[in-house]
Amino acid sequence: MARVQLEHVTKRYEDVVAVDDMNLEIKDGEFVCLVGPSGCGKSTTMETIAGLTRPSEGTVRIGETDVTNLAPKDRGVAMVFQNIALFPHMDVFDNISFGLRLRTFEDEEIERRVETAAEIVQLEGMLDRMPDEMSGGQRQRVAIARAIVRNPDVFLMDEPLANLDAKLRVHMRTELQRLHKQLDTTIIYVTHDQAEAMTMSDRIAVINAGQLQQIDPPLVCYNQPANLFVAGFIGSPSMNFAEGTVVADGLETENFDLEFDPATVSDVGVGDDVTLGVRPEDVHLVRGADDLAHSTGAIEVTTDVLEPMGDEIFVYLLLDEGAEQSMEEDPMTSSDQLLMSVSPDTDLREGEAVEVVFDGSKIHLFDTSSGEALVHGIADRSGSEPGTTPTEAED
Repeated sequence: MARVQLEHVTKRYEDVVAVDDMNLEIKDGEFVCLVGPSGCGKSTTMETIAGLTRPSEGTVRIGETDVTNLAPKDRGVAMVFQNIALFPHMDVFDNISFGLRLRTFEDEEIERRVETAAEIVQLEGMLDRMPDEMSGGQRQRVAIARAIVRNPDVFLMDEPLANLDAKLRVHMRTELQRLHKQLDTTIIYVTHDQAEAMTMSDRIAVINAGQLQQIDPPLVCYNQPANLFVAGFIGSPSMNFAEGTVVADGLETENFDLEFDPATVSDVGVGDDVTLGVRPEDVHLVRGADDLAHSTGAIEVTTDVLEPMGDEIFVYLLLDEGAEQSMEEDPMTSSDQLLMSVSPDTDLREGEAVEVVFDGSKIHLFDTSSGEALVHGIADRSGSEPGTTPTEAED
C-alpha cells in the first residue's frame, strides 16, 4: 500500500498537451476515480503513473520513491485494462500465474498466491477452465486476480468494466468495492462513467483538457462543484444553467428573474455577469413546494416532454411557450429550457401550463467569464445566512 503523488506533471505530444501541470496526491489505501470526457487526459495520467508513458515535465512518486524514470515492472503497480486480454490457449490458473512464472517464483509460492487470489475474486473451482468457457464477468475477475497475485502497492484500473453489459457492470462495481475493503490497498480507477465514480470512490478527480478541475469526495463534487465544468459533468441528468446579471433585487435572466438580496451573498455584486445552476431535482412544482424552507418566486413554464424512468419522471419544460427545441440542442444548456425531476405519481400532461420554483438553498452561482463557483445556495434552509462559498466548503 502506498500513496501516489504527481507534481507538476505535463505530457505533450508535439503540439497537443494531454496532461497540463497536474498536481495530484492519492493517499495510502484510497480509492480514487479519474473521470472526465473522452480525450480529457485521464488515461494518459494513468499511463504516466504506470510508467507506460514518460512525462514531458514533472515528477511521479509512489510511496517515498521517485519513479518518474523507472520501468513499469519496478514501480510496484499492477494494471487491469479495458481489454481483458487473457491468453485463449491457457486455463485460468496459467493466466493468473503467468506473470509470476516470468519472475521465476517457486511453484509452491505460485500456487499459494493463485489460490488466494482466486478465493478473493470468487473463482474457486474454475482454475482449470478456459477463457472461452467463462462469462464476461468471470473473465474480468481473472484479469483482476492476475493483478492481485503480484501483491502490488497500487492497483491501476483503466475502464475495466466498459465492455460489460449494464447489469454486469453494476454487479462488478459491488465486487470492486468489496475487493478494495478486503485488500486495503490503493486503487486508481479511470472511467468516463460517473455512476461508477460516484458509487465506488473515496474521492473523484475530475479532469478536463488535461487539467485537474476538482478532487473531492463524490457528494462534495455533486453538491459543491468547483466550476461550471464540474457542475455540468457530475450528475445525470446534468444541471440546468441560465446566464444572467445580478441586479439590486436579485438576478435577471433572459426568461425569468429571481429575487434575493445580493448583499447577503458573498463574492456576488450588482452588475456581475453570473451563470445560475440548479439540478433537476431542485426544480419543484409550486403545488408541491409547500415543504420547501427556502423557495424562489414562481416561474411560468409549459411542459414539453415527459420521460417516465420508473422511480421518477423527467419533465422537460419550456420557459418560452413559443420556443421549439432543436434536435442538436442540449435542454440543460438551452436558455429557454429546464429539466425537472418529479415523483412517478405526479399528475402532469404534455403541453400543460404550470408554475415551478427552485430550492434556493440548492442554487449555484458561477462567474460567467471564468466559470469558477461563487456560491452554493443563495440562502440556507433557515433563510438567515447566505449559502456556502467554495472556500467554506473546503474548510
